[in-house]
This record gives sequence, structure tokens and C-alpha cells, in this order.
Amino acid sequence: MKTYVLLVVMIFFGSLGDVLLSKGMKQIGEVSGWSLSDLAGVGAKTIVNGTIWLGVISLLTFFVSYLLVLSWADYSFVSPASSMSYAIVPVLGYLMLDEVLSPLRWMGVGLIFLGVVLVSRTPHSTTDKEEVCVPQ
Repeated sequence: MKTYVLLVVMIFFGSLGDVLLSKGMKQIGEVSGWSLSDLAGVGAKTIVNGTIWLGVISLLTFFVSYLLVLSWADYSFVSPASSMSYAIVPVLGYLMLDEVLSPLRWMGVGLIFLGVVLVSRTPHSTTDKEEVCVPQ
């Protein structure tokens, strides 16, 4: 059960963090030049933007959850299951950023969702802890 709870936390906060970073950068505006002074100006705006900080905190929550779930579940289970974020991000983009999603993109979201459902029906760990040999 803890694996599934952390997967949900991981997927939600990873997706939310990505969308919040996008929203924050849209608030800051387009990076128009690559000179040191242009980048310093964008950097200063980025550091004081609350939406960017919420995105960073969300992504840190994702990262901690990811580390924890990898400590007891197989990577071959966690990675495909975490792909649900590829389905959640467009939905959050639609809801939070007013992005327009084409029918083809919605179909892609549906396919990702079905793939994650298939992966979630497999055992989350295939390694028997008693069979693991630890070098001494």
C-alpha cells in the first residue's frame, strides 16, 4: 500500500511542479537575450517569483517520494508507473494554464493512462529479500 501512496504523491507533485514552473516562467516573460545582464535580470525575477518556489517545493516533494519508493520497489515498476505524470501534465496544463489540447493529444493521454494501468497490475517488487546476496 505504501508503494501506491507514494506513487500517487510522486505523480501529483511531479506534475504540479512542472506546471507551476511553466506558469512562473510565463509570468516572468520570454528570455529575449543571452547576455550576462539579460540572464541576471531573468534570474533575479525567477528568485522572487512565488509560483517558481511552489514549483521547486513540489518537485522536491516528488524527488523525496521517488527516492523512498525506489528503496523498496523495482525500478522496472516505478518508472513506467510514474509515467502517469505524462498524462496528468496535459490535464493540469489545460486546467491551470488554459492550454488547448487537440483530440490527438487527448488520445495520447488516454493511451498513457491505459499503459500505466497495465503496469500497475504487476507486482511492484520481484526480488525476494531473503535471496539477495550481500557481499561481506
